[in-house]
Amino acid sequence: MTKVHEERPVLPTQQDEVAAAGSEFIGGPIGRHARLGGHWLHPVRVVALVALGMFALGMVQKLPCYDWAWFRGAGSQYTHACYSDIPHLFVARGFADGLTPYFDRLPGDMEYLEYPVLTGLFMQVASWLTPGGGSMQHREQMYWMVNAGMLMACAAVIAVCVARTHRRRPWDALLFGLAPAFALTATINWDLLAIALTAAGMLMWARGRTWLFGVLIGLATAAKLYPVLLLGALFVLCWRAGKWRAFAAAFLGAAASWLVVNLPVMLLAWDGWKKFYTFSQERPIDFGSVWLLISQRSGNPLQDANTYATGLTLLLCAAIGVLALTAPRRPRFAQLAFLVVAVFCLANKVYSPQYVLWLIPLAALARPRWRDFLVWQAGEVVYFLGIWLYLAYTTSGDKHQGLPPEGYQLAIAAHLLATLYLCAIVVRDILLPERDVVRRDGSDDPSGGVLDGAKDVFVLSDAARAPQDAAPSQGQRVEWGTARRD
Repeated sequence: MTKVHEERPVLPTQQDEVAAAGSEFIGGPIGRHARLGGHWLHPVRVVALVALGMFALGMVQKLPCYDWAWFRGAGSQYTHACYSDIPHLFVARGFADGLTPYFDRLPGDMEYLEYPVLTGLFMQVASWLTPGGGSMQHREQMYWMVNAGMLMACAAVIAVCVARTHRRRPWDALLFGLAPAFALTATINWDLLAIALTAAGMLMWARGRTWLFGVLIGLATAAKLYPVLLLGALFVLCWRAGKWRAFAAAFLGAAASWLVVNLPVMLLAWDGWKKFYTFSQERPIDFGSVWLLISQRSGNPLQDANTYATGLTLLLCAAIGVLALTAPRRPRFAQLAFLVVAVFCLANKVYSPQYVLWLIPLAALARPRWRDFLVWQAGEVVYFLGIWLYLAYTTSGDKHQGLPPEGYQLAIAAHLLATLYLCAIVVRDILLPERDVVRRDGSDDPSGGVLDGAKDVFVLSDAARAPQDAAPSQGQRVEWGTARRD
């Protein structure tokens, strides 16, 4: 067994001043002679329990809506900031009436379910598990509760996977478990399913299971579109390292699993299957986006916002690719994954409040530093409150109870600036790898799998061509906490 296998996990209270200050609530930073290990409550279990506790607090936060506000007009669920799509879509998307997603046409403006097929399956399974008796209000409550239980399981998977991805840094996953925005947004929609599959995929990549990583990313993309962006990040990293076989395995695994899930619905219910993609294409600018901010401030409806959003996304992704190929040291996978997903959020036509969940696990791996993380979270909480108060304002008629457009625009700006701030910190860590807290112990890329410690074969700058002393993070591939001897 190598020396690295015997090293203790990195303790954030000894490296992070915010973590050290926060630990005073439970007795202060751990001492040098504290006994670690040998107890059933090891770091991964602690992280999972904390995440479940925060999820439960988020459910409590939704209590005013669960009891009455979802069912008594729109305004109350906004003033209490406890809105959720789940109970409303139980009725509006035909689950209460036993309609089959994608196959049965829906009454109203939305002809078919506008979610990818794996999310649609998740919604359908939850409806099967929902008791059928009682009033419609009771059924909606039970549907939300069943979904909350299923999403709680997804949250536990995310916490465990993030804690396992960097073998010596399990405590970094507390950034996910304790994130305020996680508690507030976890049960708004069904995003945690795709996030759990993505987190499991990143763990598989860290363990060198490239094909299984691809399978999980393909399934995640069948639940939500954004996980496919991770393949773009890997393409550039594998290009720089010359790991084409690994990338091909990941790509083929993703394509295969995506097709297995989607092909039956494509063949049997084409109109229903394509609704998600046509809806995404035709959707006008909406809440939370930079385009809505520009439109409201300028009075320009921005009819071509789809073109603008696509162009800006491609431009920023190209910039990230150049960054990856010119940086003095190859960026870590988590860093590039965070940047591409953040770019997608920043340039998109809509930013729903639960989209922050996509970024939280990636941020915990890309920049595990409490100060920067909490600055970003503060901006997201401001936006979370801002959108509901703005909707309260727009739905209260002449009373105008809530946040006027100018206040909502400030909330959008807070989200944009906070996300840009964290992106800037990650870019700085890439350009100045000595500032990267994950690499301070001599590690290269603990979540990089086959990329960890690999030599560069293609770069675009003299700085990147300089000899690097990056060494593999020995023992970073783990079997759910047990180091594997290579």
